[in-house]
Amino acid sequence: MVDNYEHLLDNVKRIHFVGIGGSGMCPLAEILFHKGFEITGSDTAESDTLERIKSYGIPVTMGHRAENVLGADLVVYTAAVKLDNVELVSAREHNIPSIERCIMLGAVVSKYKDSVAVCGTHGKTTTTSMITQIFTMSGFDPTAVIGAKLPFINGNSRIGKSDIMVCEACEYVDTFLHIYPAVSVILNVDADHLDYFGTLDRIKESFTKFASQTSSLIVVNGDDKNSMFCVKDMEKQGKKIVTFGFGKNNDFRAEITAESGVCDSFDIIHQNEKIASVKLKVPGKFNVMNALAAAATTITLGVKPEDVSNALAEFSGAHRRFEILGKLNGITVADDFAHHPTELRATLTTAMSMGFKNVWAVFQPHTFSRTYMFLNEFAEVLSIPDHAILSEILPVRETNTYNIYAKDLAEKIDGCVWFKTFEEITDYVTKMAKPGDLIITIGGGNVYMCANMIVKKLSENSEQN
Repeated sequence: MVDNYEHLLDNVKRIHFVGIGGSGMCPLAEILFHKGFEITGSDTAESDTLERIKSYGIPVTMGHRAENVLGADLVVYTAAVKLDNVELVSAREHNIPSIERCIMLGAVVSKYKDSVAVCGTHGKTTTTSMITQIFTMSGFDPTAVIGAKLPFINGNSRIGKSDIMVCEACEYVDTFLHIYPAVSVILNVDADHLDYFGTLDRIKESFTKFASQTSSLIVVNGDDKNSMFCVKDMEKQGKKIVTFGFGKNNDFRAEITAESGVCDSFDIIHQNEKIASVKLKVPGKFNVMNALAAAATTITLGVKPEDVSNALAEFSGAHRRFEILGKLNGITVADDFAHHPTELRATLTTAMSMGFKNVWAVFQPHTFSRTYMFLNEFAEVLSIPDHAILSEILPVRETNTYNIYAKDLAEKIDGCVWFKTFEEITDYVTKMAKPGDLIITIGGGNVYMCANMIVKKLSENSEQN
């Protein structure tokens, strides 16, 4: 096998996916099925993605069993599947190679001549979604793997017939170092996942290595010094660098022409010439940057500026990215994936600019390590909204060796309250919020469940009145 996995699938006919209905597994299974591989899978729970897999006629076994892997040439599993899983044990006993999903993603990307991988600490899903929508609406027929549902394609994946593939490249535990794209998009490089990386310098090293694995074009945030540091030697390696941002030295820059809080309009300036005007449906300057990154990428790859403008005007967002869930009794309810202080600042600053009487931010801290390491930064950004409400910290993959609790964060924020359960949060915020207010749930975990409970409670209250 060579480093970039281009020969990983040689002599492979049947591939078995352990947990095939997972949001990250389903798209890969679909792509490989359409490329002619025989696919089988197993899972433990029914889901919309699993139904989609079954609709292709792919055999799926409910429950994990040793015999499920028999006859497979390769087994794929996610990091969530433990090595003592009965199917992985059986694969080892029968000398069937087993690989993690991130390696399979790298192998799939290697099959596309014009692969585009989007990386960055913030904004990957939205930008990947925008690029996918631009390519699709412009007739470029891309394949795509996205980290959340994109309403435009009614899912988180798309099977195209061209040589273009668009995917997210996540930096956590160096996952993206399994990808060798033709084109990489670097949105930003920030201190995050310090439980793994330890320092910002180590994060920059990882992004630099990823940039070096790009074969052709790097589209990079020219306003972000960390991102620019990671690409400073790439032109010497024969890679083309295209920069984007608000700064005048960028190859592509955005000039804001109207700010309404709800959405921004801007001109795309390329080499000091206005080439397109864009009006976004999604709010915030961070989405202007995401849109500009998508525009710089697709225009450089041959999409007409007017087609980019039209596609971005139709982009309504991705799941859990400032997603408006409803307006009930005059109260707007939204949900957002932000879980790092930089993301929270962007989301909450946008929320406060949208003209609501009061903004109620319901935040679920995500991991003990992140809460501990950024405690003061979280306290600062959670002071932006009119009201902050906290849930308990979601442990994810950790134990609380940091001795950190939600109350420690709440004590640093004026007027902040915290509750142990989503039920308590729902009761509190639905009693306190008034018509004209925004309730926004925020976090990288399952706080969207609380958002759904809030919508349900407000609906019930409406029926009673």
